[in-house]
Amino acid sequence: MHSDIKIFSGQASKYLAQKITENYGIELGRSFVTKFSDGEYQPGYEETVRGNFVFIVQSTFQPSDNLFELLLMIDAARRASAYKVVAVIPYFGFARQDRKDRPRVAIAAKLVADILTAAGVDRIITMDLHADQIQGFFNVPVDHLFASAVFIPYIKSLGLENIAIASPDTGGTKRANAYAKFLGAPMVIGYKSREKANEVSEMRIIGDVKEKNVILVDDIIDTAGTIVKAAEVLLENGALSVRAVITHPVLSGNAYEKIESSKLKELIVSDTIPLKKETGKIKVLSVADLFAKVIDKIYHYQSISSSFLQTN
Repeated sequence: MHSDIKIFSGQASKYLAQKITENYGIELGRSFVTKFSDGEYQPGYEETVRGNFVFIVQSTFQPSDNLFELLLMIDAARRASAYKVVAVIPYFGFARQDRKDRPRVAIAAKLVADILTAAGVDRIITMDLHADQIQGFFNVPVDHLFASAVFIPYIKSLGLENIAIASPDTGGTKRANAYAKFLGAPMVIGYKSREKANEVSEMRIIGDVKEKNVILVDDIIDTAGTIVKAAEVLLENGALSVRAVITHPVLSGNAYEKIESSKLKELIVSDTIPLKKETGKIKVLSVADLFAKVIDKIYHYQSISSSFLQTN
C-alpha cells in the first residue's frame, strides 16, 4: 500500500520520526551516518529511494550540524533519484533572525530557506514558525502546522474555570488572540523591556488577570527568563495560577532550573525538540500523529486544511 513512500530521519529527530512512522503504519527508513576523525560526516540511505516519495524528519535546533545533516540527506535523496523530497522540520531553527533588526546583520531565516531550496527540497512541512512571513522566504510550498491542534484539547481537559490567555510579549498577541477565541477566554498582554539579549529588565501586564487561571502562550521557550518573569508578574496582579503552553522547548542555559524553581504551575510543550532532562513541571504532548496525518494527505495530494486548528 505504501511501497512508494518512505520516511527517514536525521539523528537529532529519530525519537519523533519513530513516533510518526508508528502512527502512519510503516517502518522508519534505514539510513546511516559515517563519521570521520576530523568531525566530517556523511549521511546516506541503506535502501533504495529511486522513484519514491521521500520524507526526511529533522528539527534544526542547535548545534548547526543538525541543519547540515538535513541538507546532506536532501542532496543524497536527490542524487539517488527520489521522486519527491519533502523536509519535515518540526522546529525551524534560526527563525528568530527573520529581519534586519539592526545594521550589518544577516537574515538567517532567509539564508536557511535558500540553502534548503538549493539542496533540492520540493516541499517543507514545519510547525509554529516564529514569524508567519518566513513561509514567503521559500520558493517551494510550505505547510505550516500549528501545535494548537494538540494544545487546545489538553487545555480543555484541565477543566479550569475563569481562564485568561496571555501573551508574554507584544509580538505574540496574534497567536494568543487565536487561543483566546478558541477557548472563549479574555486575553492579556505582557509588555517587556530588555537591556540586553535573553534578559528581561522589566515587565508590565496590560489587562485584568485578577482571580483568573492564566495560560501563557508562545512559540519558543529558550532561557525561560521571559516566561518565569511573566508568571511572577501575573500572580502579583492577582492571577490564581499560571501555566505556559509553548511549542518548541529550546531550554538553553539554566532554563530547567529556572522553571523548576518558578511559580509556574505547569509548562506544556510539544516534542518538536527533545528534552535534555525530565522535570515534574514540564508536560510533553506529542505532535507525531498530526505530522503523520499531514504526511499522508500530502502523499495522496489531499487538502490539509482540516487537519489542524489554526492560530491565525
